[in-house]
Amino acid sequence: MKPVRSRTHLVLIPSYNTGALVCTTVRAAREHWHPVWVVVDGSTDGSAAALQAMAADDPGLQVHVLPQNAGKGAAVLHGLHLAQAAGYTHALTMDADGQHPAALIPAFMQASITRPEAMILGRPVFDASAPLLRVRGRRVSNAWTNLETLGAGVADSLYGFRVYPVAALAAVMQRQPWMRRFDFDTEAVVRLAWQGVKPINLDAPVKYLSADEGGVSHFRYGRDNLLLTWMHTRLVLEFLLRLPQLLWRRLRGLPPFQA
Repeated sequence: MKPVRSRTHLVLIPSYNTGALVCTTVRAAREHWHPVWVVVDGSTDGSAAALQAMAADDPGLQVHVLPQNAGKGAAVLHGLHLAQAAGYTHALTMDADGQHPAALIPAFMQASITRPEAMILGRPVFDASAPLLRVRGRRVSNAWTNLETLGAGVADSLYGFRVYPVAALAAVMQRQPWMRRFDFDTEAVVRLAWQGVKPINLDAPVKYLSADEGGVSHFRYGRDNLLLTWMHTRLVLEFLLRLPQLLWRRLRGLPPFQA
């Protein structure tokens, strides 16, 4: 099966020290889509050179290397700017560590092509490999997201397998200094919902690879949960400032958030 070619939708993979897994992920993505772009976020594991060697023989693959690690959100924003300059309108983000289902790229892209004004969000389907603490912990973030968006319909706030409208997301990120690290995925959907971008949720399996399988995780429970707590504190405070306007719009029978 040949990969689907597109001049409007691209696959964008931020990567930081995932070793050989990123090459496996990129090969899987390229089997299903053209083009695929990788932003190497200051990796020190030699993966940048391996990816550049792959790209030298593959016109459907581009590799962009950042000199220092700046965080997932910063890597995505770098890719968004390049995508805008190249005329792309939508980007499917996926992790480099093999957790996300490359085989579902065409289905998610088709949903975006059908509804270009929306964001297409993966709704994770966990298997036995999922750490129970991670599964339970994300329920807290999802509850806060549901409050902050007045029940806009975001099924999962943390799963990074998604299709975003490039211009809308880049504009949201450029207006404030956050969303540059682990807080990116959740804050992106909240702020896009505030801009009237509707979520469409599609089921997608998630696979947590063991250390024996080469699995790499940069998630740190203490550090990243503090970051999420600070993020939701900011979002709730901003939501409360918006609340009078939201109630006024509701009384007038208007959508709560401005498109």
